[in-house]
Amino acid sequence: MTIPSDLKYSKEHEWARIEGDRATVGITDYAQEQLGDVVYVELPQPGTAVQFMEPFGVVESVKTASDLYAPVSGRVVEVNERLTDEPELVNQSPYGDGWMVVVQMNDPADLDRLMDAEAYEAYLATLEEGH
Repeated sequence: MTIPSDLKYSKEHEWARIEGDRATVGITDYAQEQLGDVVYVELPQPGTAVQFMEPFGVVESVKTASDLYAPVSGRVVEVNERLTDEPELVNQSPYGDGWMVVVQMNDPADLDRLMDAEAYEAYLATLEEGH
């Protein structure tokens, strides 16, 4: 399982790649593994406001449907349109071609409430212990 060190992570298994005041958002390798084969992704339209840890979309797999939670507050400025026709990109490349939205952040302090790679890895270990 991959946990890139340059990203921030939420307990809901979203990641954020920060570039200036923008955050590219997707779901983690762990999340896509738990979901299984992704068959549909519902994302907001550009211009939609998103709030920290509030649902902004849905990812559906052969097993289940799961809400997507915004790791930062702001406004969606870009959506990965490829996921409409190629939802499997979420499984194949969760940190690359499977990204979901780009958010213009309102409050960079949101990032302080997210985990770095080391903390996320430790968090996943506690989840595994719970099984």
